[in-house]
Formats: sequence, C-alpha cells, structure tokens
Amino acid sequence: QVQLVESGGGLVQAGGSLRLSCTASGRISRINDMGWYRQAPGKQRELVATITSGGSTNYADGVKGRFTISRDNAKNTIALQMNSLKPEDKAVYYCYARIVDIFRSLLDRWGRGTQVTVSS
Repeated sequence: QVQLVESGGGLVQAGGSLRLSCTASGRISRINDMGWYRQAPGKQRELVATITSGGSTNYADGVKGRFTISRDNAKNTIALQMNSLKPEDKAVYYCYARIVDIFRSLLDRWGRGTQVTVSS
C-alpha cells in the first residue's frame, strides 16, 4: 500500500501566502517525479508544479515567480510555497507521485486533495 497525504490548505486573503506539504508512505522503493496539480470548480485538473528526484522543477506559467516547489527525498516529502496568492488560485490542490514500490511496480498515486481558498 502506497499513499500520499497532503496538508496545509486553508483560507487566505489575496496577496497572502500558504504552504502545502505532501508525504508519501508505504512500501516504497523509489519515488520518481512528484508534483502538485489543482482543480477549480467546473474546470479540468491542471499542472501547478513538478519536481524530479534530482530537483529539477517545472511550473505552470500562471504560478511562475509566485510558487516554489521543494522536495526532501529522505522524508519522501514535497512542499509548495505559495506567495502572492490570487483569487484565481482557489482550487483543490492534489499531490502526485510516480513511485516504484518494493515489488518493482510503477505506480501513479494521488493524494485526496486539500482546499485552497483565496478571498479578494
């Protein structure tokens, strides 16, 4: 069993900051890419930011310069520091990881999501 658990969502005023965290646990041999996606009401899930095991990052254009993704490989954890939040950042944020388990199976896993609400 491999699972991802997110934390850190909440309500913040426009211009404020939030920090999301996600930890992977279970029968993990190796974690490849990890990342954050979000889904706003009535919209498709979209990429926010990803990070490889080597630390290479990729961001959606709309969050570049405001959001920072980081990773702690020893703790199987990623974080998303979100600054200068805008009302359009309101969404459910999902953690994602591509994991190789102890049986050498390649798994795509998602967290349950954490709500981020930005008031104007």
